Order: sequence, then structure tokens, then C-alpha cells
Amino acid sequence: MMTFLKLAWRNIWRNKRRTMITISAIVFAVLAAIVMQSMNRGSYEVMIDRMVSFSTGYLQVQDYRYDSEASLDNAFHYDDALREKVLGADPRITIVVPRLETFMLAANDVSTRGAIVFGVKPEKEQDFNQIGNYLAEGRFVEANEQAVVMGKGLADRLQLGVGDTLALIGQGRFGMSASGLFEITGLIEHPIHDMNNSAVFLPLGTAQELLSAEGHITGLLISVQQARQTDAVARSLRSTLEDSELVVFTWPELMPELLELMEMDLAVPRLLTVVLYVVIGLGFFGTVLTMTMERLREFGVLLSVGMKRGSLSLVLLIETLIISVMAVTSGIVLSWVLLKLVDPITLSGDAAQAVIDMGFDPIIPMSFAPDQFFIQGLYVFLIALLVFLFPLIKVLRLNILEAARS
Repeated sequence: MMTFLKLAWRNIWRNKRRTMITISAIVFAVLAAIVMQSMNRGSYEVMIDRMVSFSTGYLQVQDYRYDSEASLDNAFHYDDALREKVLGADPRITIVVPRLETFMLAANDVSTRGAIVFGVKPEKEQDFNQIGNYLAEGRFVEANEQAVVMGKGLADRLQLGVGDTLALIGQGRFGMSASGLFEITGLIEHPIHDMNNSAVFLPLGTAQELLSAEGHITGLLISVQQARQTDAVARSLRSTLEDSELVVFTWPELMPELLELMEMDLAVPRLLTVVLYVVIGLGFFGTVLTMTMERLREFGVLLSVGMKRGSLSLVLLIETLIISVMAVTSGIVLSWVLLKLVDPITLSGDAAQAVIDMGFDPIIPMSFAPDQFFIQGLYVFLIALLVFLFPLIKVLRLNILEAARS
């Protein structure tokens, strides 16, 4: 095998310029593919993290009727026993966050606005999504306090501020009347734009009392150690809760429209990646074609002196793989260094303002997920095997006498 490696190594450097051009083309394509994928995945990772943290959780436990009818009538009883049961279902569950959610009218003395009211446990929310870090004014509510925190956009529309009184009017569980006056202790610049214009947060106990839902919640949000563990933990949790009226949803099941949006947005980068790899394949094939045709006489001589066709084919395969490995390794290293140097890209001007208006920071974060680097090696390896078919067929069909005389 060492002899074959030496022969292959010498052969690829017979024409250094051609080899370097081929390697450079592959390096550029791998670099471009990784950078495009990293930029897109980085943006989506931030989007998913925010939607999961502030909206659904990686997993969510609900009453089996709540998905088809999101009503307080379909809330379920939550206590320490259920909490321990959920936490014990899988060691990869890190935190459980109870929420009571409903729609109500938020009003000042002259006008009203629609609002999404969340009953939350302040300390759990802080652990789950650091919501207190988004306070624009005042402070977050404390447990069982008769007070609220509002999204700043909603407060501006109602012309309310910290220290003012907010009226909440709506319907509680089983048609009970629900209304109350609450002091505003803080305003939040919510990272999700729609929530900034509609969210009202109450302590869970206060919300349960207001809505005649003592001891009940509409959803139990669950965080896991790593996002990729979501499906496995969901299976464990479903097994634990199978004898109850509770069901478990993963975040893709709760937000299918977000996944569809991501898939549509990723179509163009994927198309460009395909084009890049087609260019790689054609360039690689051109190099191998030239090398093969130039060496037909050499192949004929080697076969005539006793070298087996299988051994010759192996040398050609090693040559192809050496070029692939050198190019892919260089492309991965260069892309990692480049991403580290530019992460994150800070936007400015109109682009920055447009991103801020959508509720995101004016940056383009980079993803460093390992698979996006190593998958490029797999793609180039498959291209190399495909390209290798040409010299393999040539060697297997080669007429030794004609090749030796050429």
C-alpha cells in the first residue's frame, strides 16, 4: 500500500500548476458553501431560539383538547406531583415552565386594545429566557403580586407607563367574568415584534385567580440540554404521560409555518450550493480526464510489464482521493478561520433598522455546527468517486498493445 501511495503522490505533482488549480477550485467551492450555510443557519438558530424560549418551548405539554380549541376550558391541573413526573421522565429535561395563556382586552380610561395575557412564574421565566434582560423601564413582577408587565409597543398604543393602572377585561374559565385593575411595574422591549405590541405578563397565581383557573395552566414548556435531543425526549415524555389526558408536542409541530418559511428561504442557498458542486465536479473531471489521456501509453507499459489492472485502478483512486482530501481540509480550515474573524457581522443603516423593526438584533450571527463542515467532505468524496469512474473504465477497457504504441 505504501508503494501505491508514493506512486499516487508523485503522479499528482507531475503537473503542479494543474493540480493547484484543481485544489483551489474545490477549496473555493467548499469555502463558499460553508459560509453561505453558516450565515443562514446562524440566523435561523437565533430565530428558533427566540421563538422556542418565548413562545412554545422545545417541548410543550397540553391537554389533548387544547390544540384543536385553545380555550381556558381546556386548561389542565398542574402541581408539584406532575412537575416531578415530567422532570423524572428523562434526565435530559433541564427546566419546566408553567404558563397560563389567554386573550383579553387591555384598556386605559378611554381606549382598548387586544392583548395576549400570560400568567407566568417570574423566576422560572428568567431562568428559561432571561426575560428580565429585555426590560425597558421599571422592574418585572414578583410572585403573587397584583401587578403586570407590558410590552412597550402595547403600552405606547394605550399611552400608559410605569406606575399607571391597566384594566384587563375578558372571560375566564367556563364562562366566568374576568376583569381587574393592575399597576404596571415595567415595560418590556420584547424580542418578538408581535409580542411587543400585545403581551401582558401577570404572576401565575394572580392570573389564575383573575381567570377562575386556580391550579390550572394551558401549557407546560420544557427545555432540553441540546436542541437535537428534542424528539428523543418527546418519546420518553409521551411514554410517561400516556395514561393521562396530556399530550406532548415538539416545537416543529407547534410552529410548522416557521419551518415552511425556513425551507422556502433556504431554497436559493441550496441551489447555489448545487451549482458550486457541479462546477467542482466539472473541474475535477477535466483534470482527471487530462491526466488519464496523457498517461494512456504509461498505463499500457505498466500493464505490459505485469502490473494488474486492479492495482493500477487503485493508484488512480488514491490520486483522486489525495486531491479531494487536501482540498476539502484546506476549505474547512479556511472557512472556520474566516467565520471566526467575521462572527458576527454587524449591520448598519437601513438594513440594521429593518432588522430591528422585525424584533432582532442588527447582526448576522454565524453557525459553527460541526455537521455543516464535515458534510462538505462527504459531498466532495462522492464527487471524487463519480469522477473516478472515467479512469477506471479506461483502465479496464484499455488495449495494452495500442496504448503502448501510442
